Amino acid sequence: MAAGGVVFIPWYATGFRADDLAEELRSIGAVAMRYGASEFAVYRSRDDRYRFTQIATFPDKADFERYWYGEEFSAWRARNSSRYQVPVLYVWHDRIAAGALEPQPAE
Repeated sequence: MAAGGVVFIPWYATGFRADDLAEELRSIGAVAMRYGASEFAVYRSRDDRYRFTQIATFPDKADFERYWYGEEFSAWRARNSSRYQVPVLYVWHDRIAAGALEPQPAE
């Protein structure tokens, strides 16, 4: 089993605030890197423009919890509480396999 894990955080925007939430998720998503994340991503559904998924890969769950419960993310949630529906329940996954294709250079 590979070390580390991936956390999935589902967000659902409140009425007419999806674009604002998208911008805010971009900023707080990047903050994960300062807490030890090796990568992060934020996705927006094409079928439901109010649905977002934030993903981050951490070496261990304790690093994620420092990010999630830390001062920056706590303040972010308070500041943006009118932009998303509660509860927000993250799900931690252990990474057991991964792969990727390397981009090929254009000729």
